[in-house]
Amino acid sequence: MSSSSSPEPTPDDRLSKLQRSQLKQNGWGYRDSKFIISKDGQVEFVGGRYGISGHVLTSFRSWMIKALNIDLNFRTPPKTRAITEEDYPVVQNASFLASVRKENVAWSASVEDRLFRAHGHTLAEISLARTGTFLRIPGTGFCTLRAFTYLSPTEVCIVDLVVWPRSHDEVLMIVQLANKHNVVIIPFGGGTSVSKALQCLPYEARMIVSLDTSQMNCILWVDDKNWMACIEAGKTGQDLENELAQKGFCTGHEPDSMEFSTVGGWVATRASGMKKNIYGNIEDLVIHIRTVTSNGVIEKNCQVPRISAGPDIHQFILGSEGTLGVITQVVLKIRPLPEVKKYGSLLFPSFEDGVACLRQVSKGRCWPASIRLVDNEQFRFAQALKSEPSSYFQSLMNNCKKFYVTKVRSFDPEKMCVCTLLFEGSKDNVEKLEEEVYRMAGLHGGMAAGEANGQRGYTLTFVIAYLRDLGLDYGVVSESFETSAPWDRIVDLCRNVKFRVKKECLRLGVKHPPLISCRVTQSYDTGACVYFYFAFNYRGLKCDPVHIYEDIENAARDEILANGGSISHHHGVGKLRSQWLSKTISPQGVETLRAVKCHLDPLNIFAAGNLDLAVSQSDNIKSKI
Repeated sequence: MSSSSSPEPTPDDRLSKLQRSQLKQNGWGYRDSKFIISKDGQVEFVGGRYGISGHVLTSFRSWMIKALNIDLNFRTPPKTRAITEEDYPVVQNASFLASVRKENVAWSASVEDRLFRAHGHTLAEISLARTGTFLRIPGTGFCTLRAFTYLSPTEVCIVDLVVWPRSHDEVLMIVQLANKHNVVIIPFGGGTSVSKALQCLPYEARMIVSLDTSQMNCILWVDDKNWMACIEAGKTGQDLENELAQKGFCTGHEPDSMEFSTVGGWVATRASGMKKNIYGNIEDLVIHIRTVTSNGVIEKNCQVPRISAGPDIHQFILGSEGTLGVITQVVLKIRPLPEVKKYGSLLFPSFEDGVACLRQVSKGRCWPASIRLVDNEQFRFAQALKSEPSSYFQSLMNNCKKFYVTKVRSFDPEKMCVCTLLFEGSKDNVEKLEEEVYRMAGLHGGMAAGEANGQRGYTLTFVIAYLRDLGLDYGVVSESFETSAPWDRIVDLCRNVKFRVKKECLRLGVKHPPLISCRVTQSYDTGACVYFYFAFNYRGLKCDPVHIYEDIENAARDEILANGGSISHHHGVGKLRSQWLSKTISPQGVETLRAVKCHLDPLNIFAAGNLDLAVSQSDNIKSKI
């Protein structure tokens, strides 16, 4: 093993060029899509991919100034510089690379490809990508950082090689070669992780290889009699739903990241989608999983709706976060496309009224496909994202609606909140469900707010992530974090977490009032998922803002657990939340995971260090667990 500049470019580097040209390396989503402040000082969303694209958001600038005290003259754009191969020396394993080339596996050691797969989308990772560089000094076990100090030598380095297998058999061969030549593998799907799961450990002295599943992107078969489909792990959610729709089917799994996240990533993180009320979470959709481990292939011998054969081996793979192997193929339940798809929305006098309604809907088990409640802060935020009325008549109607809500119904603009709805199914079922949900809303002071508002609120989900990049351009750090909690804890948990965040901001010297808001998303019989959105203006802050942010989020997580919430509902653990894992599943539970890891991956080839399965550096770099 030796360190050197990267090997000569591979002719298969063309596989990555389309991805690199379409997606941002240091921000969310597509390169051609983003929020900007135009020359005349108005906020716009450019690009033609979303409904909001091309519209001037006439109220959003004033909202930014009022809610976050943004100074538009205080610019903090990304710091860019020419990147050279010498900046990122490679730890080479010549024998492994020779074997990969011999087997005609597509690979690349270009600095662009390696950087693209060196991080996910936490605030810390994106801030690093915008402001500095990071690298491991090969063979020393140290990580040199030319950026903020919040990334310690136990957190970050960069992969040495990217490989693109095209099939399950190629993955099996690559894993066998990695074990033979003692090379680390970190599986890579859509790169949308928000748990630091993709960061490799800087004390790792071996060559680190990113196994990119993007070329494994086919639907292998569709069984229209038994309603299931076999999909390769690198298939993105958006492409999967589009292709299934051509055959008259869908999975119904729509996470916020579905444009970019992959089937394999969904399984690896125990993902959840916005329409889980009808279609289920990923664990409800999975029929069969095929996984390549260092110790062979794990899979069941049949594809049946249920089996009693001891502990379910799928449960070891679901949520394994790349620590046990590479998921290559997944069989998912599919359903015929719904006859009717109808949006709706509700206004409630307060967040408490909205939560009470959602709880009653859950008790009655009359869930729409999606029912999501946002608090007053998010309601005002969403109002600010509206474009200018297209006509005088529309403006007049908006004013009339506002008068009715605030004057006739006496809703307080500082307390009212909104709930977005999506109904799917047969015409009769949708009509009955819609009638029952609106009836229950009325029992809690709610009123219908229109189909257009519901559709707009649902689709805004896909563009909200782009706002963080705009904030970072003007001295604002922001992030979302989520949890799940029992129904009787939801209101208190939301109130207490908001209070704790504001208290921590004062303690740590944040000069401007923070924005902390929440929404209730997925609902269950016994509780719900809660999302928090947190942002603060770091202008005038003497300390590193991202380090301050992480301290505050950690305090918020402590508060969540103290109020009966979970470590995560669907974002996973990774390295970001591993400190709470033992408390969550017990020390014995963690040791059980380590025992499984030890059996399936005795050389610690899958050494991402997620789920508290990190190992200390040693001469032979073998797993301790």
